[in-house]
Amino acid sequence: MPFACPDLVEVARISALAEPVTRNLQITQAYHELSQRLAERTGLQANWCTFAAWASRQAGQTIRQEDLQRSLVAALGSQAAAHQAVQDVQSAAAHLGAALDRDKIIAWLLRAYNVPAAFERSSAAVARGNLKVFAEIAHEFARFYETLVDDAVYDENRLAAFTAALHPGPPPDGQDNLRRAFEHYYRALFTSEAKARVELLLLANLEIGFHEQTRLQPDIQEALNAPVVPLPTLAANLLKELKGGWLASLGWLALRLLGRLKELDVAVQALTGLLQSQAQVIITETMMTIDLPGYPRLRLGEDVPGPFPPMLALLMNPELRALLVQVDASPDTPAGSEAQDWGRLTDRLHFIADLFRRFALDPALFEPPFTPAQTQAIQQGQVPAGEL
Repeated sequence: MPFACPDLVEVARISALAEPVTRNLQITQAYHELSQRLAERTGLQANWCTFAAWASRQAGQTIRQEDLQRSLVAALGSQAAAHQAVQDVQSAAAHLGAALDRDKIIAWLLRAYNVPAAFERSSAAVARGNLKVFAEIAHEFARFYETLVDDAVYDENRLAAFTAALHPGPPPDGQDNLRRAFEHYYRALFTSEAKARVELLLLANLEIGFHEQTRLQPDIQEALNAPVVPLPTLAANLLKELKGGWLASLGWLALRLLGRLKELDVAVQALTGLLQSQAQVIITETMMTIDLPGYPRLRLGEDVPGPFPPMLALLMNPELRALLVQVDASPDTPAGSEAQDWGRLTDRLHFIADLFRRFALDPALFEPPFTPAQTQAIQQGQVPAGEL
């Protein structure tokens, strides 16, 4: 049996969970249920929680560090540049009289880089962002549902009482965008004309999305930069591994004083630099994809697959058009929406604006993020089996 829509107590309980993997699964499920609650009034027209459920599900892959180390090892084994970099280390070692096995070099390299620690830093940053957004925005959705969503008639005084609890000012500290968003959600409840209602929902979704992404900026930057280890430090770590593995018998200090390690230093720096850049690519790739039901995996570095739905092809709401002008140089087409740098706020906002608009009327987004068996396990505080 599905959860009832999370209330303020349930949102607080989930937010207080210490274990990030379990917390993320419950956050994802809660977003889905919050999404369904508003859809009871608006129909299957996406709200911010609809998209948040799938974004949180994607964040879970980074939080769980699924296959990240395996992907890194596979990349080192398959890329021509990595193969050449390892060969250069082997060649430099051979000039010093040592024959090094490729697999042993890779093992030393991974140990010097401390792959688990690098990916754990990314995981922790994503988990903090996942919690930060949920604790703030899910709380406001639960409060909106408890106080306003069932109103039979529009009541300006009740709306004002709700928004008075939000902190004035722009993000990241202020909640002006959230105030405007919930004002627009409330208006949408009483708007009978379909296009006007859909545009109000899209406007509210974008206002929350812009608030959320501004708040997440430091966490996203930290997650993307987490694989970075100063190259001199990384190279020194690898040289220590090499020294312990075979150079000790060759007279490490004498070789260093005689300048015999310069070729090895260069080769090691090249190999460690390649490893680090590949680790960043893997983290970025994990963060820059999203799976929506019924569609191939969306890559945030590519344009949102169009076109916009006919009802949203030409926007009439002046507030919505004014908001899009701030982030979208081509506001009536998804062309050019690719986020070239996910760490850049403006790139993310442009992509998200077109993503929200493109899928605003797609009922497939309301499908559950987990199977019934997985949902039951999540309700019980477990990490379910199967693909998550």
